[in-house]
Amino acid sequence: MRVEIWTDIACPWCYVAKARFDRALAAFEHRADIELVHRSYELNPTAENGTTPIIEAVAAQYGRTLEQQTAREEHAAAQARSEGLDFRIGGRVHGNTFDIHRLLHFARAHGRQVELMDLVFQVNFADERSVHDRETLVELAVEAGLDETAVRGVLADPAAHAEDVRADERAAAELGAGGVPFVVLDRRYGVTGLQPVETFTRALEEAWRTRTEVRH
Repeated sequence: MRVEIWTDIACPWCYVAKARFDRALAAFEHRADIELVHRSYELNPTAENGTTPIIEAVAAQYGRTLEQQTAREEHAAAQARSEGLDFRIGGRVHGNTFDIHRLLHFARAHGRQVELMDLVFQVNFADERSVHDRETLVELAVEAGLDETAVRGVLADPAAHAEDVRADERAAAELGAGGVPFVVLDRRYGVTGLQPVETFTRALEEAWRTRTEVRH
């Protein structure tokens, strides 16, 4: 059974949701029969790379005060820490994630997508280093097990895996995704937003049970 998860590495809820879904999947009886596919979603496709602090940028994007956005960051940090994840507040910068998504598709083609995604999440939220810097992306991709020359080639070619990213985004729109995280099981069940582990567990069990009923 295929499970697809749409995420953006700029999304703190996706950072936490991945950890929770991973826990649910690890305890799932039929986990060996699950094909997990991570798909691309851009929360702000028109974002430009720069030095604007993330709290300031997101507050402006959604019409919130700095105090309101800081409170949301603090809530996200608390949720992350409850899952054993590091999360620092205030040091991230705003930027465009399209190149990161292209590189994640390249990593998927070489069987290293999860490794790269985990590293990018870690650097973005726990280390608060910019993941919008090309040399940082190359460093992380190599650490994830990818060839440096090939990685540089992907990043230097704007068309490389661009259509893969766009296809994921079109699919999300067709499935009615209004944001991320967005989990789709067997293209029949959807789970939106940050949910507890138990919700992901129930979704896996129900999707598997009804899939079996349909096949029989």
